[in-house]
Amino acid sequence: MAHRFDVLVIGGGVVGLSAAWRTARRGLSVAVVDPAPASGASHAAAGMLAPVSEVTYTEEPLLRLGLASLARWPAFAAELTADSGHALDYRTDGTLDVAFGADDLAVLDDLAAFVEKLGLPAERLTGRECRRLEPMLAPSVRGGLLAGADAWVDPRKVTRALLTALERRGGAQIRAGVAGLETAAGAVTGVRLAGGGTVGAARVILAAGAWSGALEGLPPEVLPPVRPVKGQIMRLRSPEPILRRCVRGVVHGSHVYLVPRGDGELVVGATQEEMGFDTRVTAGGLWELLRDARELVPGVTELELADVVAGLRPGTPDNLPLVGPTALPGLSLATGHHRGGVLLAPLTADLCSGEAEPELLEICSPLRFREHR
Repeated sequence: MAHRFDVLVIGGGVVGLSAAWRTARRGLSVAVVDPAPASGASHAAAGMLAPVSEVTYTEEPLLRLGLASLARWPAFAAELTADSGHALDYRTDGTLDVAFGADDLAVLDDLAAFVEKLGLPAERLTGRECRRLEPMLAPSVRGGLLAGADAWVDPRKVTRALLTALERRGGAQIRAGVAGLETAAGAVTGVRLAGGGTVGAARVILAAGAWSGALEGLPPEVLPPVRPVKGQIMRLRSPEPILRRCVRGVVHGSHVYLVPRGDGELVVGATQEEMGFDTRVTAGGLWELLRDARELVPGVTELELADVVAGLRPGTPDNLPLVGPTALPGLSLATGHHRGGVLLAPLTADLCSGEAEPELLEICSPLRFREHR
């Protein structure tokens, strides 16, 4: 093999790049293999760091992971900014969940009760109090829930910073696809590149997102059970931000979020569609987003349409990520993060480097599906 590294990461999204950067910071040799890093789901993501406002029934283990990773974000952002010299547009103004109609208000009431039961920091607000915080909200907004500890960041700036920081720390980038794994004596020893040649490694981390289950050479008991979940998203632009914080809403049963950037960009998303590996942007998907966003913030229809994109989230059967060693020696996973890739990136990097609590690693261990295979 022409090259050999301590760690080889397959996949250059926010999760793979975070794991690689942290590996390089520990003084190990590392390379990221991806033909087009930072161009997949991370490029489409809105960047909400919102474990409290996204909490759902029966998913308390995921909440635990989210809270642990959110607590890591301030140090992660500071270190990444220092290593890269890039600003991340990391903001900590909280998330405002709002309800449009009476039925939507009932859903929000249930969420507020659940959040209170879990002891999470959140404040119930009237419609008037919501508009006092965010004057651009529609008069028809009936009430809200402010999750003040939630945050958000610009994923495109994060991945650019990670690429720079990785390079400055001596990490390598291999702009190629992976054709399959190389093994010897029952253990992974590297990868075969799609264009020819091989790259060796003492350890391989598979972080290819929705495509993680398509890698050749994986035994059936090791194949990660991930599926693509399509999400369409739009980016609008105004001279000045029209919102101060993230706004998430329920409009006639449909969920929509609006995430402001410091430069006036407003991210509106996102659909959830079980469409396989379809990345087409559709008129219907964008219409639904704009329809619901307009109900909450009527002024969005006056903004410039800057960008539309569809990404593929890597979903798993239990909505928990797959992070940690597999049954195949030398191979670890860092995939299956679904909607939480950006939020869970710091924790995943720590899990991959053995710097996180063992009980958190157990929650997302890939071995939990082994008996079902």
